[in-house]
Amino acid sequence: MAAPHKLCMIPGPVEFDNDVLNAMSTPATSHVSPVFIEKFGSAIELARTVFQAPTGQPFIVAGSGTLTWDMTAANLVEPGENVLVVNTGVFGDWFGECLGVYGANVTHVRAAFGDRPTVEQIETALSEKEYKMITLTHVDTSTSVLVDIEAIAKLVKAKSPDTLIAVDGVCSVGAEEIRQEAWGIDVVMTASQKALGTPPGLAVMVVSKRALEVAANRKAAPSIYFGSFKKWLPIMKAYEARKPSYFATPAVQGVLALQTSLQQLADQGMDSRYAKHREASKKVKDAVESWGLKLVPVNRNVAANTLSAVYYPEGINGPEFLQKVGAAGIVIAGGLHPEHGPRYFRIGHMNVSATNDADNHHLDKTLAAIQGALKDLGYAFKK
Repeated sequence: MAAPHKLCMIPGPVEFDNDVLNAMSTPATSHVSPVFIEKFGSAIELARTVFQAPTGQPFIVAGSGTLTWDMTAANLVEPGENVLVVNTGVFGDWFGECLGVYGANVTHVRAAFGDRPTVEQIETALSEKEYKMITLTHVDTSTSVLVDIEAIAKLVKAKSPDTLIAVDGVCSVGAEEIRQEAWGIDVVMTASQKALGTPPGLAVMVVSKRALEVAANRKAAPSIYFGSFKKWLPIMKAYEARKPSYFATPAVQGVLALQTSLQQLADQGMDSRYAKHREASKKVKDAVESWGLKLVPVNRNVAANTLSAVYYPEGINGPEFLQKVGAAGIVIAGGLHPEHGPRYFRIGHMNVSATNDADNHHLDKTLAAIQGALKDLGYAFKK
């Protein structure tokens, strides 16, 4: 007998809509069947709507979101070229490490834990050398810090127009405002299991025409095989044209689920979805702050809407607290940072937990479990 389901309120995987899960519950299906070809083609088209990139090229490939780092680094950066990483946490560190594996000379611009580099810091860094690419982690899941990608993209266009702009949107696409084409962003990367509302297993990215031209005209051959744009581009184009094609077997059931979820997002409207996530974020953050708890981001202006990172109150044992929340039927996450991780916990509020909260009460249940755990551990709530 299966154990009772605990509400998954970590920053991904998130809770999924039943129609999305049902889309995965299909018999074995050929990756070149007419039914699958239609769904895959539709998913590619819908990705443009969700990313707001009407002329961008989507890539939907079996893998985790980390695969999109490899694809970006290996296809767009040649050995010895400079890349500027706007770093707000662990995922900036790791993306920089990935870029270095492919031969990039990586420079990080950093801020204190819980903060983000200023536009002025980034402008200074851009003036010091020529950069092939700048990478931005829209929401770093380790800190819950949100980067103003619109302002930075505007700066880059003005100060270093040849520099490609790449956004790690793993914890933002589908929830935080992203207007890829209007803001001139060349690459936006994400994964299926967060605000796109689909179980893990798919790397999803949209690449601009400019970036595709850079990849096509590079001098050195890409040092990647499975993640090569050259390999996947004809596959994506064929499926969108509703024609069978093959390079590597796609995650059939995952794509079926993704198509269902992307259609839901498109039907909801992205502006409405952004607003729902802002409302959910405010509800959670207002509650924990009203209890006297402190958020990791230094202020609300730099705080993400997809999750909340909260410091443990003094005297509260983190593992014991998380265990008590779990015993109440809710799973939240501990901290994810090599230096500060034991000091805070993280609550995810994405997808149906944010957009359907009036019906499913995921946020209320989560806040009640957190409040109960704190009370059981002797926390004196702010009055």
